[in-house]
Amino acid sequence: MAVVSVVKLSQVEGAWRLDADYYQPEYIETKNRLSVIKTVVRLKDVASITTGPAYSSKEMGENFNIPMARIGDVTNKTGVEDWIKLSREEFEKFDCKKIGNLDILMTMTGDPPDVGKCNLIKISNDKTLAFNQRVAKVSAKISPYYLFAYLSTEIARMQSERSALGIRQRNVSINDLKNIRVVLPSPNTSRLTINNLVNQHLTELENSNSLYSQAENLLLEGLGLKDFKPEYELSYTANLSKAFGVHRVDAEYFQPIYDKLVKQLATTVELKPLGNFLLDIKKGIEVGGEQYQEEGKPFIRVSNLSVDSLTERDQKYISETLYGELARHYEPKIGELLLTKDATPGIAYVLKESIEGIISSGILRMTIDESQIKKEYLALCIDSMIGKLQVKRDGGGSVITHWKPAQIKKLQVPLLPNEIQQRIASLVEQSHEARRKAKELLEGAKSKVEQAIETASVNRN
Repeated sequence: MAVVSVVKLSQVEGAWRLDADYYQPEYIETKNRLSVIKTVVRLKDVASITTGPAYSSKEMGENFNIPMARIGDVTNKTGVEDWIKLSREEFEKFDCKKIGNLDILMTMTGDPPDVGKCNLIKISNDKTLAFNQRVAKVSAKISPYYLFAYLSTEIARMQSERSALGIRQRNVSINDLKNIRVVLPSPNTSRLTINNLVNQHLTELENSNSLYSQAENLLLEGLGLKDFKPEYELSYTANLSKAFGVHRVDAEYFQPIYDKLVKQLATTVELKPLGNFLLDIKKGIEVGGEQYQEEGKPFIRVSNLSVDSLTERDQKYISETLYGELARHYEPKIGELLLTKDATPGIAYVLKESIEGIISSGILRMTIDESQIKKEYLALCIDSMIGKLQVKRDGGGSVITHWKPAQIKKLQVPLLPNEIQQRIASLVEQSHEARRKAKELLEGAKSKVEQAIETASVNRN
């Protein structure tokens, strides 16, 4: 259903914004709600906000040693050890803008739901961390735990989303972030409870990232790949017969690193194609953009799938009626391995909880024969270097990358002994459980902040 919002010309704010999206009813309601609360200040009043430099991509890579935060590291809350590395020389060119302990990082670019997302960074003081131009650093002058919880609420997120400009990819300026309205905690606010909840949230996130890293290390060590570094060659040759055999003539497919990986694995363990482990494989469906709604049942696309969860990134919805027609064939079930095949192919995730939603055609649902391989182990193999390199070789398409089901079934999977597979699967499961707890704890902290805002609204007079 279309949403109509009528705004008088005299109410157009400074005549700087004439786009209809800026005057959506929920944005105006949020502004009006905050305007009557006495304890409201601007973010710039309670924090210093800076954006990172535009570092050279040539100075980033595994050979460097300064972790640098990008948009995905903020939205997915990845561990510092997973951030891309920056050279010290490049870092020191820009007055050493670094992240301090309990600084908050906020995204400035992305799809609408990703603009203004934040992450609280807890590190030792001697750790050097960088951040790029698409990320803002917020150094709090009040409790960083409370401020982080507040900036994570819908009332704060809506302010940054409203300010964002752009059609497909949205951008919010540093001045817009500085002018976000913040409700200060009153003496009656459960600040200690909020601090404890956020602190526990950070602990569980750190635990989750650590457990996942342990699983990855155990996998790579077992396969003899712990010190394996993909090094791409600038020039190489391939036999014409090989090109005809695979029906590919693009140079990327014949990059020697791919064969080196498979040969390295073959000297250590047995390799089997992914298709050997499949009991069932089903593709999702495309409903068409005309079926999207503001509310309803989730239509799960590639952008909604990550290695550790289903996300609400740019979530689309379909009607209850259409969902009812499609659910029998296209709703994923607990325990199925979901795998992306288009756009960002090779993201694997074992579904942990039931959902009422439909998957798009860019996602496959797989039922795995666990008598042959542990599905969490298989998902990690696909998400790791082992799967990523093979996907990079196989993927085709000039604009959108496609990974064909026939290629997916041929993906070479290394088979470690069952007891090691079980240990790896257990670590991955523990990691997912810790991340689930972290999410619950943050929701609890946000709920306390929202209660404080509601109390301030009631007591505004």
